[in-house]
Order: sequence, then C-alpha cells, then structure tokens
Amino acid sequence: MDHTTAPDISPAATARADLAGTLPPAPGNPPVEWIVSDAPVTYEAASAFMEERVAAIADGRAAECVWLLEHPPLYTAGTSAQAADLIDAHGFPVYQTGRGGQYTYHGPGQRIAYVMLDLRRRVSGGAPDLRRFVGALEAWIIATLDSFNVRGERREDRVGVWVRRPEKGDGVEDKIAAIGIRVRRGVTFHGISLNVEPALEHYRGIVPCGIRGHGVTSLVDLGLLVGMNDADVALRAAFEPIFGPSEPGAAP
Repeated sequence: MDHTTAPDISPAATARADLAGTLPPAPGNPPVEWIVSDAPVTYEAASAFMEERVAAIADGRAAECVWLLEHPPLYTAGTSAQAADLIDAHGFPVYQTGRGGQYTYHGPGQRIAYVMLDLRRRVSGGAPDLRRFVGALEAWIIATLDSFNVRGERREDRVGVWVRRPEKGDGVEDKIAAIGIRVRRGVTFHGISLNVEPALEHYRGIVPCGIRGHGVTSLVDLGLLVGMNDADVALRAAFEPIFGPSEPGAAP
C-alpha cells in the first residue's frame, strides 16, 4: 500500500519540533548507499530508478539509498496540487507525481535528495512513524544549513524549512527547502530539495507548495558563495548523525 504525506498540522498533532530529531537504523542494518549524479537526470529516469530500488529495498534485495541529483527545469504536482496554483508553466514539463504535497519547481542549481529508507528497520515496535520521518528530514536540512551559518526553521502550519528575511520587512520568511514523500511497503521515496543556486524566477510559474504570501530563496540568494559540491559535503555530514552511516555508491 502507498502512503503519501504532507504531515498532520492540526492543533492536536504533536509538534514536529518535539519529535525525536533522529531516526537511526536498527543494529546490524547496512550503511545507506550514498549516490551522487553530476549530470542532470530526467524526471522519468529518476522515477523509474526509485520504483525499482524501493521494491528491492522492501524485498530485502538492496540497501537503503540516498540519491543526490539535479533535474532539468520542470514542475511536479503532488497529490494535493490545485490546478489554480499552476500559473504559467513557461514551456517546462509538468509531472503528476505520487508524492504528498502540491506544486514545486525543480531545476539546475537545486540539490534534490531522493531518500529511500526502510522505516520498518528504523522503529522499535509499531508501524513506521511518518511524522517522525518528516521531522528527521527537517532536522537534516536545518543541520545542513547551520554548517553555512544559516538559521533554518520549521513551521508547524507549513512544511519545509524557512529562513527569516528581516531585510525585506517585519515577519518576512522565505522557503529554502521543500519536502515531499511517498511510502510503499514501509519504504520511503521522493524526499527533499535544497535551493543552492536555482533560477528563482521559475518559481513564479506556480504557487510553491500551495503556500501564498511567502517567497523562496537559496543559499546564493542569501549572499553565500556556495556551490553544489559544498552543499553535498554538508548534506552528508548532517545526514549521518540523524539517519546513520552511509557509504558511496555508483550513479545509475
């Protein structure tokens, strides 16, 4: 069975900030395979790889996996996407996906991390905890940003990671990273996207993640001289304390 998620943000839900910030593997679990693709990867190729790898992980035939990549310019629509939030596709392809969430943009300069973890190996008793997983993804992004002296914050009423922009006005916040996941047979896919240096004007074609009244930013937009390799090093360093050890893998 598939599950898609945008986390429960109802008042009765436990705040994600109050959940455990780590999701370590069970003892004896092999390291997560860490794959980095240098060339842009089409959305079709990425989706096909995730489908095959998630099935293999669920069957016990493959190790868990994180795949870092960039896509050519495109928009994706999650299971909650509203047609009115696609304003102008700019001639870019629009893909309907099985992940939770609404519309988002992917393109060069944005680091995507597709996260394929078996939540059944990361809980002790009970069903996989999707809220804890999303909270751990947010903690991972926040720790990554901290390595660049950027304060990323979560908001209980909107998913993703945000930075305050006081230079733009009181209370102004921009989104720097997005989260959208899907779970099948206890194994996650899709994942996170971190804006390093994408073309931010391409976000004008959508209402990002269905959230009006807030903007988007990137590490370079914040004035940092950060490249994709810098982001990759920070992402891996922040990943392991939260999710456990990793080891390099070959790009598909």
